[in-house]
Amino acid sequence: MKANCWISPNKVDVTDVPDPTILNSRDAIVKVTSTAICGSDLHLLDGYVPTMQKGDVMGHESMGEVVEVGSGVDGDKLRVGDRVVVPFPIGCGACSACRNGLWSCCENTNPNAGVAEKMFGHPVAGIYGYSHLTGGFAGGQAEYARVVLADVNALKIESDLTDEQVLFLSDILPTGYMGADMCNITDGDVVAVWGAGPVGQFAMDSARVLGAAKVIAIDDIAYRLEMAAGQSYETINYSDTDVRSTLLELTGGRGPDKCIDAVGLEATHGAAHVQLYDRAKQAIRAETDRPHALRQAIMSCRSGGIVSVIGVYGGFIDKFPAGSWMNRSLTLKTGQCHVQRYMRPLLERIEQGELDPTRVITHRLPLAQAPHGYDIFKHKQDHCEKVVLKP
Repeated sequence: MKANCWISPNKVDVTDVPDPTILNSRDAIVKVTSTAICGSDLHLLDGYVPTMQKGDVMGHESMGEVVEVGSGVDGDKLRVGDRVVVPFPIGCGACSACRNGLWSCCENTNPNAGVAEKMFGHPVAGIYGYSHLTGGFAGGQAEYARVVLADVNALKIESDLTDEQVLFLSDILPTGYMGADMCNITDGDVVAVWGAGPVGQFAMDSARVLGAAKVIAIDDIAYRLEMAAGQSYETINYSDTDVRSTLLELTGGRGPDKCIDAVGLEATHGAAHVQLYDRAKQAIRAETDRPHALRQAIMSCRSGGIVSVIGVYGGFIDKFPAGSWMNRSLTLKTGQCHVQRYMRPLLERIEQGELDPTRVITHRLPLAQAPHGYDIFKHKQDHCEKVVLKP
């Protein structure tokens, strides 16, 4: 079959790979009908996430039709012919983490848990297409994909919603929603979102659905800010505006009640000397992540507020403003998204018309053009916000 594979830093290619097979009795094989390129895929592309190997199949946002199931799959939950969305974290459904809704912290699904434990202190769940740090599972940017513990993880779609309406339940819609959910939003809250990419856009939509009175988008890409403004969100272009000062002006000097970092480790905006510092530290491998957005969110949030972090961080950061965080009673909440916790409630919101995931799609390409999709997405060419691939 054809699949989009990681070749080396800054290079992916669509190549022939072996068809996936049933390896465990609870596996299923899905014929992929839609998949997507995620912003966190760019961290792999750029070489910031370790343990990628040449030939690894990319992609953790996918859906399709079940064409084969293992003998141990519960037939009441999943059968051949079912249409499913596949969440990016792999949960066992039985461990303490899964039972408590912490699906991305599953204790049983990462065969390379020892590697993750050395990196993070404790293991994390297996993730499709996201390096051998998270299990080395083949991703979904392919014609077919193996789904692990399929009767626990795959979400069956039984309505006539299109692929594009439900595809993002695999990752970015639940991720954006979780970012807002962790904020404990109350009526009247002002919520600032760093990053107006797809996850940031969904965090804004979710904040509004959850009751925010004002939502502010922070970015420097004009078309992304225009997309946010089109939803009646206020916007700040950090390239020509002092973000913290503007946020104080918009909130009567207090700062936003809740701040969401939807940027993560490859943030590029910060004071010139700090940006140079982080670049230099990265070059000598003394720091893995550039936390400009996180620093700014902490310094800007009102005292007693919440900073929610859904942008991906992979390793170590420097100059973390611990004094501001501690002395001003800020709450910091983070996490890889616990997708399975949110998929069904969000599906209901889509069905009820409360959320429209299709609004972020700007490019639809055949799988064969995946490298081009990565290129325009990374370099923000042709107003590229979100690429959907069709095998």
